[in-house]
Amino acid sequence: MFGICNYFSVVVHFATILNSTFVRPAAFYINGFSNIPHVKYYYVFLCFVYIMTVLGNGFVLSVIYLVKTLHTPKYMIVFSLALTDLCGSTALIPKVLDTFLFDRRYIVYEACLSYMFFVWFFGGVQSWTLVTMSYDRFIAICFPLRYHSIVTKPAIAAMLLVTWVVLLGIFALAAGLLDRLSFCGSLVIQSFFCDHGPIFRLACNDTSLNNIMVYVVVTMVICIPLILIALTYVCIAISLSRIASGVERLKALKTCTSHLILVAVFFLPLLGTNIAVLTSYIHPNARIINSTLTHTIPALLNPIIYSLKTEEVLISIRKLYKNNRFKHFIFGKKLGSLSRLY
Repeated sequence: MFGICNYFSVVVHFATILNSTFVRPAAFYINGFSNIPHVKYYYVFLCFVYIMTVLGNGFVLSVIYLVKTLHTPKYMIVFSLALTDLCGSTALIPKVLDTFLFDRRYIVYEACLSYMFFVWFFGGVQSWTLVTMSYDRFIAICFPLRYHSIVTKPAIAAMLLVTWVVLLGIFALAAGLLDRLSFCGSLVIQSFFCDHGPIFRLACNDTSLNNIMVYVVVTMVICIPLILIALTYVCIAISLSRIASGVERLKALKTCTSHLILVAVFFLPLLGTNIAVLTSYIHPNARIINSTLTHTIPALLNPIIYSLKTEEVLISIRKLYKNNRFKHFIFGKKLGSLSRLY
C-alpha cells in the first residue's frame, strides 16, 4: 500500500513539473523601432496611408456595387481585391498606431495570436487574388472567343471562395501551432506587430513544426502564386507573338500592364524582405520599415493603378456623377415648383 502511494505521488509530482514547464504568458510586449529619433512622424505617415487606403478602396467598392454594368466576373475579382486591401489595412494599421503613438505596447496573448492571424490571412488572400486576376487575363488573351463561357460569375466565385477557405485553414493552423508553445524567457516581440517568426523564436520548447509552417506559408503566399502568374504570362507572351498586327498586340498588352504593376508592387518587397531575412542579417529597424511598407503601400496603390485608371471604371464614375447631378436637378426643380405654389 505504501509503495502504491509512493508511485502515485511520483506521478503527480512529475505531472506538476510538466505543467510548470509549459508557460502561456498573459501578454507580449511589441518592441517596434529602437533608437530612431522623431519616429512618431513615421506613424503619422502610416495614419495618412490608412486614411487614403480606406477612401480609395471604399470608393472602388461603392462604384462596383452601384454600377450594374460592372457586375461582371472581372470586377468580382477587383471587388475582392479592394475588400481584402481594406480589411488587411484595417487589421494592421490602427493597432500599430494605437501601440506606438499611445505607447500601449503590451498585448494580451490571445489578442496577439488573433492579430497575427488576420494580418497574414488578408495578405495571403491578396496574393491569390492577384493569381485570379492573371487567370482572367490569360483566358481573355489566349482564348478570347471562349472567355465568356469560361470566366463566369460562378467560376470566379468558386475560385475566390476556395482561396478564402484554404488560406483560412493554413493560417488557423499556424496560429494553433503557436498556441502549443511554452514561453519561459523573453516576451519581447522584435517587430511592429505580432509577427509569426518573432513570436515562435521566443519559445522554450520544440519549434520545428513552426519552422516548417514558415516554409509552408512562404510557399503558399509567395512561391506558388508567383510561379502561376509567371506561367500565365509566358502563355500570354506566346499567344501575343502569334498576333500579326502590332497594334492589336499592343492593345492586348496594355490590358495586362496594370496587373503586372500590382504584382511587382506586392511581391517584390515581400520577396526581397524574406530573402534578406533568410539569407543574411538585416537590421531590425530596416526589417520593420520594409515590412510595414510591404503590408500597407500595395493596398494604397491598388485602387489607383488597377481601378481608377481603368476606362470602364472612369466611365462608370462619370455616369454616377451625372445621375446624381440629374437627380439633384430634378429634386431641386420640384422643390422650387412647390415653393412657388405655396
